[in-house]
Amino acid sequence: MLPFQAAPGQFGPEVREQGLQVWRVEKMKAVPLDASEVGSFYNGDSYLVLENRGEQGADIYMWIGEKSSRDEQVVCAMLATQLDNFLGGDPVQHREVQGYESPDFMVLFPRGVSYKDGGVESGFRRSQGSGTVHRLYQIKGKRNIRAKEVEMSWNSFNKGDCFILDLGQTIVSWIGSQANIFEKQKVREIASLIRDTDRHGKAKIVDANEGEEPEEMLKVLGQMPALAESTSEEDSKADASNSASLYKVSDATGSMAITKVSGKSPFSRELLVHDDCFILDNGANGKIFVWKGNRANPEERREALQMADNFIEQMKYPRMKTQVEILPQGRETIIFKQFFGNWN
Repeated sequence: MLPFQAAPGQFGPEVREQGLQVWRVEKMKAVPLDASEVGSFYNGDSYLVLENRGEQGADIYMWIGEKSSRDEQVVCAMLATQLDNFLGGDPVQHREVQGYESPDFMVLFPRGVSYKDGGVESGFRRSQGSGTVHRLYQIKGKRNIRAKEVEMSWNSFNKGDCFILDLGQTIVSWIGSQANIFEKQKVREIASLIRDTDRHGKAKIVDANEGEEPEEMLKVLGQMPALAESTSEEDSKADASNSASLYKVSDATGSMAITKVSGKSPFSRELLVHDDCFILDNGANGKIFVWKGNRANPEERREALQMADNFIEQMKYPRMKTQVEILPQGRETIIFKQFFGNWN
């Protein structure tokens, strides 16, 4: 593996400014991209993307091209850690791999994303105006019901599921005509969770059944087309992919020792001890979360991405198809919170 030593002054005070900044990893350094290049990615490279929203927090994305070298990926991870440390360890870190990017990542590029060395354009092309970023969540399943962020388009909808359209001050809870009773219960729970934890109780929830879409929803998505049907088999598949386990990390250096805390969600929030780091394994759905307690030792906090990589290898998950999200305590996302039964 390539040796790495962080270049002094790699990141300057400009990273504290609000906005989007993108670097390409070149010869062990983060080289800023010209504005005209933002949104174009070479599949043999790795990139660092910073979205700084000021007081609302920051997100660091490591984008990994499908043909990028392992050494370059290691350097990208180390640069992300350096940037995270420079910003006080508060950003949420994400590892995105080509072809499996999250909607959160794709929405950063309103003109779309393109891959070079083949010129294949990415699927998501979502517009984003100024102000609050809009999100769409799909709620699906029977036993293990979960919300999953999807592309904000009527193409994501079907008659058999429930959806949450998060517009900031308005949260639309939409129920498909063929949705099951468990999904209907869950959509209300998660809409309330967004309102109470992300908006501090200041957002309005609008309940909508299929065919009764409110004006706020139509303004963003346009008129509703004919929607696809849904089957019970799809719910059963969703149940399997929504399963999760929670592990405590007892040693982040050398050989990683992990202990399963719970093999079935919803988990109790009290399981997340502030002195430790934890891994929430939703690998069946292609996602691993690392939660960093605010009193965990600095070495553990720095090694969060390595914890995830070791865990992915141990569980034999496909590394280039598994997203990683690193969450400092207090910066938990709705997708993470939903696995806990008493977050409020």
